[in-house]
Formats: sequence, C-alpha cells, structure tokens
Amino acid sequence: MSFPRRHKYNAIRTIVDGKNFPSKAEATRYGMLRMMERCGEIINLRTQVSFKLVGTSEHFPNGLEVCRYIADFVYETKEGQTIVEDVKGYLVSAEFRIKCKLMRLYHGITVRVVDGNGREK
Repeated sequence: MSFPRRHKYNAIRTIVDGKNFPSKAEATRYGMLRMMERCGEIINLRTQVSFKLVGTSEHFPNGLEVCRYIADFVYETKEGQTIVEDVKGYLVSAEFRIKCKLMRLYHGITVRVVDGNGREK
C-alpha cells in the first residue's frame, strides 16, 4: 500500500483560484492579498517570483550565481513600493535567513516574513 508523501513540516497542499499552494497558511495569505488587490489596496500581485542571487563583488567578477530565492508573493502598494513577502509557519531555517540577507545585499530588498494571517514574524 502506498501513502502520499508528507511535507517535512506537516503542511497541507491547498488549491485556491486554480493555484496550488504548499500550505494552508500560504493559501490563506493569497486569499487575503487577492481581496486587497480587488479593493485597490495593492496592485500587480504575483506568486512564486524567482530572484537570482548573483555575486557582483571583486570575489565574483563574472557575476557568479550563488543561488536563487523564490518569493511566495510580490506586489506593489498604492504608493509604488514593491513588497516581497514569504509565508512561514513556526520554523524559519538557516538557509532562508541567509537568502534574506543575500536579497538585501544584492537587490536592496528586505523580505517581509509573515504568517498566514499577514502578521509579521
């Protein structure tokens, strides 16, 4: 007998608006952001946006791609500010913290870490 593979953090895959989300928390946050977009509070909501983290210092003269960071959500406020958001449950890994630091270093972007209800962590 074969059982479906469990997510390592016991997250439950959820589908909203035909989009497949790896957790209920991420799906809940998507629903909130879609509502905010419909009300005109935010614009240009995108999901699973990939950012190249490319070293451009004297240590990486050829622009070596160190890794990639895939943001859960990217959107703009009415004021034109771009927000990069990641939904996390109870655990934030060391790898994620390093990628957030690289996002700030290479792109000047601070990743906003929230729970499924949009509360910052």
